Amino acid sequence: MESIVLTDVCKCVHTPELRLGEAELPAKARGCRVVKHTMHGGLSDDVETVEIDNGRLSVVVLPTRGMGIWAMWLGDLRIGWHSPVRGPVHPKFVPLAEPSGLGWLDGFDELLCRCGLVSNGAPEFDERGQLRYGLHGRIANLPARKVELNIAEDTGEITLIGIVEETRFLFHQLRMKTTITLAPGENRVRVVDEVTNFSAQPGSMELLYHINIGRPLLEAGAAFVAPVKDMSPRNSRAAEGIANWQRYGEPTPGFVEQVYLCELAAANDQRTGVLLKNAAGSSGFGMRFRRDQLPCFTLWKYTGAESDGYVTGLEPGVNFPNPRSFEEKHGRVRKLAPGETARFALELAAYDTPDEVNAAEKAVRGVAPDLSTTIHVVPDATWCA
Repeated sequence: MESIVLTDVCKCVHTPELRLGEAELPAKARGCRVVKHTMHGGLSDDVETVEIDNGRLSVVVLPTRGMGIWAMWLGDLRIGWHSPVRGPVHPKFVPLAEPSGLGWLDGFDELLCRCGLVSNGAPEFDERGQLRYGLHGRIANLPARKVELNIAEDTGEITLIGIVEETRFLFHQLRMKTTITLAPGENRVRVVDEVTNFSAQPGSMELLYHINIGRPLLEAGAAFVAPVKDMSPRNSRAAEGIANWQRYGEPTPGFVEQVYLCELAAANDQRTGVLLKNAAGSSGFGMRFRRDQLPCFTLWKYTGAESDGYVTGLEPGVNFPNPRSFEEKHGRVRKLAPGETARFALELAAYDTPDEVNAAEKAVRGVAPDLSTTIHVVPDATWCA
């Protein structure tokens, strides 16, 4: 296996630009390419991107932004969204400590951004009104301290590994190792995160994958498909939309977001999945993961005007995105012993034919074919802060 260190802060290694094509990659990776680029100007100044193209699917990873995924393309089909925040935004321009607790939104425009690791929910304030935890935490705005590219000669698989640390002296020491893998010619990308408490003291963590889809998949008549056992609207606004909670409307100026909290069914091996398909069922986006790793699922619907960010969020997590103290009270904060590592695995797939969409939907529904969904018409007090 060929290994290339792109960044290693400890060893003063940094590669701002890199291009690997057919001449540089092994025979099994013929038709693939890897491009490392450093952006310049505007809010993207100094953002580093790594594009991996496996000959069918292209993915842009952001080591500068917590190893998030900015967007991916299956041929001409773009999977991502068009945020009014024109990014990717360098973390130096994101005011996480802004007193409202909402500064995180200043950098929000990825397909996949992680929320956590210390907290991942709504802002929380102490008894004096001072910010304790900002919206969605810090991990999406922390740069990787080490980034390594591996290419397997025997299979042609291309793997990007990044190390991101969220630490505060005397408080927490969390290290996330991210492994992102694409195999030649496939329509999917595999993401594995390993979060370690490298303190000698017990620790804890929250993690939510904020996965965001807009045009062209999102449109009037698009549908969310999942093996939902239990669903609760997060508030009265979400309760207004229960009749069509799995369907989407056209862009509507002034739309107020709706959030639905879910427990998904899983197969005997704990695997489960979800699908977003367009109105015609001719293209879609699928995600697979393990319920024992990510037991909580949040569906976020913001079908506002396109200029305001027409988008939906498919969000598996360790917990629901409530204030951390509420989640801790209800036992949804993951405890980590000294040196303990928690592992989380996701598979993201894009589909651009009706047959692929139909097969993906059949797989999702096949997790629990006789499932009956419990729908709460008012927010569940144990799920919704």
